[in-house]
Amino acid sequence: MTSVPEELRYTADHEWLRWDGNVVRVGITDYAQQALGDIVFVSLPSLGSDVSTGDVLGEVESTKSVSDVYAPVAGRVSRRNEALDSAPELVNSDPYGAGWLAEVETPGAPTGEGLLDAAGYARLVDEAP
Repeated sequence: MTSVPEELRYTADHEWLRWDGNVVRVGITDYAQQALGDIVFVSLPSLGSDVSTGDVLGEVESTKSVSDVYAPVAGRVSRRNEALDSAPELVNSDPYGAGWLAEVETPGAPTGEGLLDAAGYARLVDEAP
């Protein structure tokens, strides 16, 4: 069973977002990490780099494939989860906690436009082949 926390927002590309003011923490969903399998490497964005919505924010490499992670919001990368350098498996064991990828500081309060709430994301996952 896939975990879909109510307090988060989601993208159709299986990223999750948690807002704290104008800072957005980003990771991949439980569904995504299950589909990928054992994660062996995570490539994170450079600290201070500017990203636009839809840009590649990083890559997650598993024993099955390499998948891009997309920026769900525009802004500047203000923090990276350095723990993933030595423990990429945190994305598998705790995708909504210790397995987060990066934080993006947005120029204003994010609107959440185009994002899914938990119910919408759960429907998307249920309809997946």
